[in-house]
Amino acid sequence: MVESDIRVGERRFHDSKAFPRGFGKSGDFTIIEDYILTSYGQTLQALEEGDITPENAEEKHFIKILRNPGKAKSKIEQTWLKYIQLARGRKSFHTLNSRNKHNEAFEPDPIDSEDLEEEF
Repeated sequence: MVESDIRVGERRFHDSKAFPRGFGKSGDFTIIEDYILTSYGQTLQALEEGDITPENAEEKHFIKILRNPGKAKSKIEQTWLKYIQLARGRKSFHTLNSRNKHNEAFEPDPIDSEDLEEEF
């Protein structure tokens, strides 16, 4: 499915904390990305944490892209960066009544008690 010199993990990778139903059922990853994470995730995580040393040029390049994500070229590297962003990134929370700089411009001025006395 994916051609790479990066070693396949000894066991399937999963992140039950960030993706309790699995990568494929989360709705965030494609079928190929799910395959990449479950197959190569254990190795990629070990390389990132320094538990194993890179054995070839592709694994060394993976270490470099962790410091400079803009240089990611392979689907495996791009998928791991996406995983990092979704699993460890800041979660965004949206409400219908949220305030931002755009809403503040349209907010009415508070009513002053002196203005009320003058009207009556």
